[in-house]
Amino acid sequence: MSMLLRRMERDAITVHGFRSTFRDWAGESTSFPREVVEHAMAHQLADKAEAAYQRGALFPKRIKLMQAWAAYCASPVAVVANVSRIRTEG
Repeated sequence: MSMLLRRMERDAITVHGFRSTFRDWAGESTSFPREVVEHAMAHQLADKAEAAYQRGALFPKRIKLMQAWAAYCASPVAVVANVSRIRTEG
């Protein structure tokens, strides 16, 4: 992920911050199920019994989630009272 951020020339963004932003967006702004978001983040299930029965990778649902994330990232910045715009050069 840090290589991706370097290619994007976003040195001020941390991997943790980028992942946290994705998680907040997915949880607060979409209707994607929690398990799809957690799979997309490659999180391990804390519940061992649930993890034992989770065989699928949810790829079709994760593809839709990531397409929605890409559209969100490419869209103009929404005006939100408690968020500062990232400075851009030029």
